[in-house]
Amino acid sequence: MNTQLESVKQEISKVLRGKDDCIDMILCAMLAGGHILLEDIPGVGKTTLAVALSRAMTLSYKRMQFTPDVLPSDILGFSLLDQKSGDFIYRPGAIFCNLFLADEINRTSPKTQSALLEVMEEGSVSVDGITRKLDPPFFVIATQNPIGASGTQKLPDSQLDRFFIRISLGYPDHTSAKEILLGKSSHSMSDVSPKLTGEDLLQMQQQTQQIYVKDELLEYIVSLVEKTRGYEYLLQGISPRGSIALLKMARAHAFYRGRDYVTPDDIHAVFAATCGHRLLLNTKAKAAGLSEEQILEQILQIVPIPRLSGSSKM
Repeated sequence: MNTQLESVKQEISKVLRGKDDCIDMILCAMLAGGHILLEDIPGVGKTTLAVALSRAMTLSYKRMQFTPDVLPSDILGFSLLDQKSGDFIYRPGAIFCNLFLADEINRTSPKTQSALLEVMEEGSVSVDGITRKLDPPFFVIATQNPIGASGTQKLPDSQLDRFFIRISLGYPDHTSAKEILLGKSSHSMSDVSPKLTGEDLLQMQQQTQQIYVKDELLEYIVSLVEKTRGYEYLLQGISPRGSIALLKMARAHAFYRGRDYVTPDDIHAVFAATCGHRLLLNTKAKAAGLSEEQILEQILQIVPIPRLSGSSKM
């Protein structure tokens, strides 16, 4: 594993116990330059994770609690008339940071959701006809309560596609839960030490883009994506944007594991997190009680894994 990222993971684990797999996936998404959706119930450590990430990577961090009265201008900023000069002065919104936590994104209006998702896509803010670029690196971690929760506004499927990955922290395992009760995980956020800088992360992102992928694995990704289209349990399969995200995440996973080439295992490791939220289940799948993850596992079993001849990079 990449030693610098391993040290970041260790720092986050001081305040978030038993979530190594989730931390791995989030770090891969950041290497790939993508945004993250955490779909979970309150109280499992979503905010703690975001704050610990910002500290361990020396990233500027802001959090906004999304409610029905949050306006796009709260995120993007607005122009205010200066009474003395008579000029309009721009007041930046909360989005101007490296790591933005959009807490409970499904509790705000579709108009505000769209404003955030546009910034995620463009990496810039446009107010009064003037476009302002956000300083890289820039990531959004959005949290979403279960759709059945009172007062929620479900994200449209087309907007879910803007997120690189969707994961759930879930409850801690039995051992971790006991350690929490005993206070063995009672590190404070001040115990999280910086291990990277934003410049380090940008350099790693560039290195990730150079990870070698054999042509057989490109074919494999295309075959997996195509299998989701028209599959018996799906109304909608993975889009071309989803296939690009899958390739970038596979490269990021290879880099994270300390390799300069992609293997089928890299694709398998990120497949569910990258593609689960891009699918639409049909009534047959719902009647059978199947989840997106279970259907993706079926597809992994159906599509043949390519046999890679020669060395890893030949």
